[in-house]
Amino acid sequence: MPLPYRWLTSLIARCEGSSMMIDCGEGTQIALKETGWSVKPVDLICFTHYHADHISGLPGLLLTMGNAERTEPLRMVGPKGLEKVVNALRIIAPELPFPILFQELTQKQEEFSCGPYQIRAFRVQHNIACYGYSLSIRRTGKFNLEKALALGLPKQLWNPLQKGSQVEYEGKIYTPDMVLGEPRKGLKVTYCTDTRPVPVIAEEAKGSDLFICEGMYGEKEKEAKAREYKHMTMYDAARLAKEAGVGELWLTHYSPSLTYPENYADSVRKIFPNTVISRDGQMKELRFEDE
Repeated sequence: MPLPYRWLTSLIARCEGSSMMIDCGEGTQIALKETGWSVKPVDLICFTHYHADHISGLPGLLLTMGNAERTEPLRMVGPKGLEKVVNALRIIAPELPFPILFQELTQKQEEFSCGPYQIRAFRVQHNIACYGYSLSIRRTGKFNLEKALALGLPKQLWNPLQKGSQVEYEGKIYTPDMVLGEPRKGLKVTYCTDTRPVPVIAEEAKGSDLFICEGMYGEKEKEAKAREYKHMTMYDAARLAKEAGVGELWLTHYSPSLTYPENYADSVRKIFPNTVISRDGQMKELRFEDE
């Protein structure tokens, strides 16, 4: 539930002028306005599941998008039932100047792309259908000048090849792999909430630069409650982060009873030292290794 100085669940990622969002809990657009960012460039909204604290901010967000004179289609991805749930919420936002494109997840693991993002959805274990998401920004290999010269390719064709397009020259087709080195390490963020600590989470989060995960409870005596309601403790999340070998763990989605989550930081960091007790508005800029 929303508390003073704490809104409900949402994540926004920005890359190359394209924004994507995961979940849209109550207060999301207010939190977004506090950052100074616009809702207009949001191209994709993914939903983990349809409990109210993860989707109740959507009608207001859609109305704000409409008032910003958005006309480009908005893509939404989520578990089966997405279109029905969103259309029910849209009773109070029936007229929008842009179409909504729905993609419903039905498999245990699914992969798709949107703009610069490569996204993997993976089913987790909550008391209704629920998914986690890994977002990747892939990076091609370095342009090999010697290969391009050996092929006799003129300079005006180098840039399209470097950006991943194939080109035709003197009746022959040239593909990017012919002038690029091995793919370089990209960026990866994994987001997971409302679930038990099932093995697929560590598998999908493997090698993530940033792992954002629910830490519903910090109190050791609430382990049984976490199991009953299909949630995780901070310690469960830390063990997953350690197993996955992530760069950094952000804990989120705290129980309303967890007034001071930072009180448990030392205990959690004994399991995974690079743990952040995140708060609303937490931000991080990720860069490629050599930048």
